[in-house]
Amino acid sequence: MALFGKTAKQWRDENPDKDGNIRDYANVSQLVCLANLENLNAVFINEGYEQSQRLEKLNQIAIQ
Repeated sequence: MALFGKTAKQWRDENPDKDGNIRDYANVSQLVCLANLENLNAVFINEGYEQSQRLEKLNQIAIQ
């Protein structure tokens, strides 16, 4: 959600003609960013951030 602005389910619903998932259509930069965001999300979970706080922080990081 933080990187693509939609959930995987939303993407599938919007792209019924495409096989696979949103990651299959991401470019290399997006995939690297996604991997980093996943690691940061784990850190934020351990620090006790609520989901909404994590999403906001991760979205800001993705934009940067």
